[in-house]
Amino acid sequence: MDLIDQLERELGKKELPPVHAGDTVEVHYLIREGEKERIQLFTGTIVSIQGRGIRRNIIVRRIVQGEGVERTFPMHSPRVTDVVITRRGDVRRAKLYYLRDRVGKATRVKERLGDKVRAERIAERERRAAGAESAKADAAE
Repeated sequence: MDLIDQLERELGKKELPPVHAGDTVEVHYLIREGEKERIQLFTGTIVSIQGRGIRRNIIVRRIVQGEGVERTFPMHSPRVTDVVITRRGDVRRAKLYYLRDRVGKATRVKERLGDKVRAERIAERERRAAGAESAKADAAE
């Protein structure tokens, strides 16, 4: 098992965003169309988080033209370039599969507010700024 843990540490991303079920996120996903690559956003609510370590996945759900669309994203995949948290959800469940049966405004999740969320947002901004600075330093070398 030690060999597997070592491989996970080497191949996985160094830092993942602190996401939870019920959060509204923007997943920046790298799409290849022929020779070109571009980043496409998938905005929705996290229904569940599965796995641990390098096998961690999130299932994101959104409504497109009145139809529910769910997509699974591996968090450590190089195709997932970024996960931006737009709203924190205040839920009491780890899996929000009950949202599949709901239609319209009933699919909304209550937003979590307060000092704790404010502190998390500040920490997230600082983490992003530090990541951008290190990317600039790597590009300069």
